[in-house]
Amino acid sequence: METVFISHPHHMKREDFPPTVMALGYFDGIHLGHQEVIRTAVNLAAEKGYKSAVMTFHPHPSVVLGKKEQHIHCITPLKQKEQLIAHLGVDYLYIVEFTSSFAELLPQQFVDQYIIGFHVKHVVAGFDFTYGRLGKGTMETLPFHSREQFTQTIVPKLTLKGEKISSTSIRRLLKNGAVEQLSQLLGRFYEVEGTVISGEKRGRTIGFPTANIELTDDYLLPALGVYAVKIKIGTETFEGVCNVGYKPTFHEKQEGRPTIEVHIFDFARDIYGEIVTIEWHMRLRSEQKFSSVEQLVAQIKRDQANAQAYFKNIAEKTCILSRKEVF
Repeated sequence: METVFISHPHHMKREDFPPTVMALGYFDGIHLGHQEVIRTAVNLAAEKGYKSAVMTFHPHPSVVLGKKEQHIHCITPLKQKEQLIAHLGVDYLYIVEFTSSFAELLPQQFVDQYIIGFHVKHVVAGFDFTYGRLGKGTMETLPFHSREQFTQTIVPKLTLKGEKISSTSIRRLLKNGAVEQLSQLLGRFYEVEGTVISGEKRGRTIGFPTANIELTDDYLLPALGVYAVKIKIGTETFEGVCNVGYKPTFHEKQEGRPTIEVHIFDFARDIYGEIVTIEWHMRLRSEQKFSSVEQLVAQIKRDQANAQAYFKNIAEKTCILSRKEVF
């Protein structure tokens, strides 16, 4: 996949682009609904003999437009978004810098400059995609603005248990710590990437050494608490428990972003400086303040036992499913 970063106003010409079928959207999360839009574009491109493309925007419009709720932290920061889109078989990814001047484009100007001007032959977007100043352009107005230069496909709402699969739903679940529900919306476990850094080294003194993780990007973190996680180090994956929080047993104040510490089961290697990926599986409990270190240690032992039981149960279910496939 070729990634093209575009600033507004751009000075590219229609002949600079191959004819494409293009999926349009911000696509934070690349959830199952987004995947349906992008796969539709990829499949139509193959049918029509064109290249496939995705156009997305950065940063989030809410940040530039000064909305009351600004999405500074992302479900999928730009680097991860790019990787996930590439895995869907897209030929071109256009990342348009979202600025206040870009936001002022009238719907017809957006279509002229960023769809017709990009040699797009067919547009694919979700039913609720909007474009142009104040989001006045919709999928219903797009044929009028197309100047008969391209056609379109509207991807209908994808739902789970009657509720639309959306970035808003994913953000709500993360805020509530309900990470075990995210795979139903994402089609994968929620992941964040970070670097192992030196911490307070208190964990090793109480028998539970931890890897302190500093995020490599502006990921949206789940609610404070303790989670059953998997951690990917290079090509290997390990099970563990992760604490997201401020360690109230040892600290009175909550300052800055919460720390992320992972106790990896049966692990004793030095991994300082390594980039790792945390895969969030299940919330075990909220963060608590304990009156003694002994109480904390006893709870960590219970957390570890609960996490190990969870992963054992998952492994057994997977084994049963595999046997059913064989027979």
